[in-house]
Amino acid sequence: MPASAFLDIRSEIDPIQTILLHRPGGELEQLMPKYLDEMLFEDIPYLEQMQLEHDEFASRLRERGAEVLYFEQLLAESLGSNIGGKASRNQIVDAVLNELRVNSSSLKQEIRELLLDRGDADLARTLISGLTKTEIPHKGSEKRLSFYIKESYPFYLDPLPNLYFSRDYGTVIGKRMSVNTMKARARQRESMLLEYIAEHHPRFAAHPGELWHHHDERDSIEGGDILILSDEVVAIGCSARTSPEAIEELASRLFSQDESVRRVLVMQIPFARAYMHLDTVFTMVDRDKFTIFPGISDYITLFEMTPGATGEIQIRPREDLRETLASLLKLPSVQLIETGGGDLLTAEREQWNDGTNTLAIAPGTVITYRRNRVSNELLRKNGIEVVEIPGSELVRGRGGPRCMSMPLARQRT
Repeated sequence: MPASAFLDIRSEIDPIQTILLHRPGGELEQLMPKYLDEMLFEDIPYLEQMQLEHDEFASRLRERGAEVLYFEQLLAESLGSNIGGKASRNQIVDAVLNELRVNSSSLKQEIRELLLDRGDADLARTLISGLTKTEIPHKGSEKRLSFYIKESYPFYLDPLPNLYFSRDYGTVIGKRMSVNTMKARARQRESMLLEYIAEHHPRFAAHPGELWHHHDERDSIEGGDILILSDEVVAIGCSARTSPEAIEELASRLFSQDESVRRVLVMQIPFARAYMHLDTVFTMVDRDKFTIFPGISDYITLFEMTPGATGEIQIRPREDLRETLASLLKLPSVQLIETGGGDLLTAEREQWNDGTNTLAIAPGTVITYRRNRVSNELLRKNGIEVVEIPGSELVRGRGGPRCMSMPLARQRT
């Protein structure tokens, strides 16, 4: 199949043309203290304030000329699309049902009928915000024991509170999308729904392109670990969420099917929640400038992957991050700007509040959380334009502006 004319990403920093967001919604109001760990949250955000902050984020993007698309709207339009016909709508519902913690076939059928009876917008909302046990009439089947037990898990269909971190479940490299395999069960439906959008939304399906990766592959890889440094170089973090096997597979596909990508820089970071993805400790802010959490510098292990003459991937260790980046990007030198100005206490605090998780919207222009005052001022002193947004509630999910965005196209410069 030909590559998509709609998708086009060859850089972390070129001006954004089109970007995918998810505006936080009812799924966040399904969070319960006793299930926060299971849903990968540490606190319960105040949704109304969170939405105001997210709306300002979208406004800043539009002010800089970006087209903003929303996940829920794309999903609703895909459910109503004639691409694949009514059968495709049934297929996504059946795929979701197969993931449910429901043993009763009659109960599954009741849930199926309830979902399929909903309109496109309502079904899209339900697939995101979840379905509680009290929403099912249980007319055709006896109530399961889990319905009666008061301390039992309250959902048949889990909510997706992490969906607003759209970076992770999809990544555009060149003119194709990677629909990523999420490590945690709580996030796996996000990728399933994105792949459905890629196959059935008119805007995507009008320019069909083979995916770099499918949501249901064996090895996990997440978009927060993938940075497109240039036409030729992709950096991938090996982390608690992205496996070495998945990195090798993606590198192999890029080398064999993409004429531009010739280097994959693997950056192994500590397997810890505080550093869950590479972009929580390292992001690109200009052609020769990066922001980095200083506490991580001594713990990053580097490997360079290149295509071999016989099709095998060649791997060699690299030592110095600064020298490696300059070499791969064909620059005389690069600058690493330390979060928090290098002060350990400030750096720890602002890294926790995603001070390193910048979203470059043009060369030398980034969006950051306003709360990270020291890091933002340091970026400005180093010639970076900083566009600030509020983040008192958005940050509670442990992600910043880069985490909350999936660029689909950038203007090549």
